[in-house]
Amino acid sequence: MQKLHDQYGDKLVILGFPANNFKGQEPGSNTEIEEFCKKNYGVTFQLFEKISVKGEDQHPLYQWLSKKELNGNVNQEPTWNFCKYLINEKGEVVKFFDSKVKPMDKEIMDAINS
Repeated sequence: MQKLHDQYGDKLVILGFPANNFKGQEPGSNTEIEEFCKKNYGVTFQLFEKISVKGEDQHPLYQWLSKKELNGNVNQEPTWNFCKYLINEKGEVVKFFDSKVKPMDKEIMDAINS
């Protein structure tokens, strides 16, 4: 994600939302998560506080991102860490990318450049 931010920061904004919904992979505090990401990955894009991205306590942002009846286009909740949602400059959810799609994959590059 950092490489995508570095190369396309003039075309897009990356927002990171840590979550502990996937086998407890993110148990730390917001401060611990931010320090880890900066130290180990050089993260300079904006990280928000840890939220729930699925389940009964799903944050309202992820309710909107993952429900077509709310966003008008995408009907997919995160399946694992590092799922990505592309939102255009009009604030519309354009596309969902599974965690298997790497940030610099052609599929994402094509969507950004279209």
